Amino acid sequence: MGFMPTEETRTHESTTVRAQTRPDTPKTRGAGPRAWTTRLLVAGIVLAALNLRPAITSLGALLEEVRDGFGMSGSVAGLLTSVPPLCFAVFGVTAPRLARRFGTGAVVCAGMAAIATGLLVRPFTGGTAGFLAATALALMGIAVSNVLMPVVVKRHFPDRVGAMTGLYSMALALGTAAAAATTVPLTDAVGGDWRSGLALWAALALAAVLPWLPFVRERDAAPAERAPGERARGEAPGRAEASAAPALRITRSRTAWALAVFFGLQATVAYITMGWMPQIFRDAGVPADTAGLLLAVIMVMGVPLAFVIPRLAARLPHQGPIVLVVGASGLAGYAGLYFAPAAGAWAWVLLLGIANCAFPLALTLVGMRAGTGAGVAQLSAFAQSAGYLISIPGPLLVGVLYQHSGGWGLPIALMAGLMVPQTIVGVLAGRARTVEEEAAH
Repeated sequence: MGFMPTEETRTHESTTVRAQTRPDTPKTRGAGPRAWTTRLLVAGIVLAALNLRPAITSLGALLEEVRDGFGMSGSVAGLLTSVPPLCFAVFGVTAPRLARRFGTGAVVCAGMAAIATGLLVRPFTGGTAGFLAATALALMGIAVSNVLMPVVVKRHFPDRVGAMTGLYSMALALGTAAAAATTVPLTDAVGGDWRSGLALWAALALAAVLPWLPFVRERDAAPAERAPGERARGEAPGRAEASAAPALRITRSRTAWALAVFFGLQATVAYITMGWMPQIFRDAGVPADTAGLLLAVIMVMGVPLAFVIPRLAARLPHQGPIVLVVGASGLAGYAGLYFAPAAGAWAWVLLLGIANCAFPLALTLVGMRAGTGAGVAQLSAFAQSAGYLISIPGPLLVGVLYQHSGGWGLPIALMAGLMVPQTIVGVLAGRARTVEEEAAH
């Protein structure tokens, strides 16, 4: 990963020159492993991010086939699309505690293994209950990794929060879009069996386990053997800092609540989009493969924008203007989808792709609204867990409205309406302040 030189890399290069005359210096012996660990950590972040959405968007592309295969009603399918935020809320809140006990690297590694297992098993469970349980296992792994990615970035790249958040947000968007665009063609390539098409994504999650394995095997040095705040060489990322950090009264912070609501409303719209957007286009007369491609366009818009928006947000004293652009794009996209879903489909998905970038913006705000690694861990867990709780009813409500109204008018109106409060609380969360300051007062 030579594209991102770090201070540790530069230290390694300078000490390598000095090693020609002083081969036994301590810096020479330590710099190489640190540079190697940094590169491996960047690779692990990117691979983990690639796996944080395919479990959801691959299902959205084949939702009609899954419904037919298991005999699901529209309401049950709506429940299925509500499982992701439910799991993220329930399991995400446990991530900081697990990281303190086992180390961040170990928890993320276990999360990737859970994703691989759940994706491999769920198509072959034989019933709706088993399918939901295996999906929940995969989503549990996604939930803890969702929370811990901002923590890893804040602690190990404190001077590059915007750039690194952009990098893993871009990888997340790429994985999301790839699953939406290629699941149907991959299913056709394996004989048209939707079960095999869904199970193929387990391979990507299995690959993401590998770069985190060294952080699982290596253990901490005894606390007495290193200075306060110093991380042992090879220590699982974030373990020493998380164990020493005092608890923050996060619920006293208005910014934390604003960010949680912003996260929840954008998650509501995002999971409705990932779960139902292909079906909206299919019901409008768009072929199945094109409907999946349209969803992919929404998601792939996040690849460049997820890299640009966090970097831009990190340079602005107030992120409100970005929130306003995102909200206006969403309102325009849903209005077009309401009046001409098929005729203007490509224009609407471009606008909705911009609106969908509320997610990387929310992740950036998590890193900016806390001043310490411990604060980021607590804010990330609170904002994501509370936010995903807020988002649970949305996809289920869409399924109920669709089934009982017989069309997509009411569900689309609901999605458009959510953009208004999302914009308001996003502007509040974008103010330049930290949760530590607010909690202290």
